[in-house]
Amino acid sequence: MFFDILKVGCQVEKLQLSTKERIEKALVMYMIIAWRVMYLMRLGRVCPDLSADLIFDPLEWKSSFVLADKGIPEQTPTLNEVLRNLATLGGFLGRKSDGEPGAKSIWKGFQRMQDCVYGIQIARKWLSLSV
Repeated sequence: MFFDILKVGCQVEKLQLSTKERIEKALVMYMIIAWRVMYLMRLGRVCPDLSADLIFDPLEWKSSFVLADKGIPEQTPTLNEVLRNLATLGGFLGRKSDGEPGAKSIWKGFQRMQDCVYGIQIARKWLSLSV
């Protein structure tokens, strides 16, 4: 699963970096991403009732609710709720017979969430500079 995430999700085979050092640095970063996706998938299956604050930054889990067109809960949600939001963003349908979300839907949803978080951070910087 780990190497599938590296190969398909991170598309490391498409890297065309000119030196060995650049390839190694890129692989280190992509390996961290692949590990986190696998970790999230496993943790969501083993400990679904953990608080999302233990794994995600508040901006991350709140973004997952906004992107999923759900209201942001007042209490910190469970890990399972946030992972289901991410997986839904990644194409997971969540029907009764579908089982738990897989790595592919989690990494696609995670990418969308990170893009949203990055946009919010840029907007905050821009607003603080322009005021």
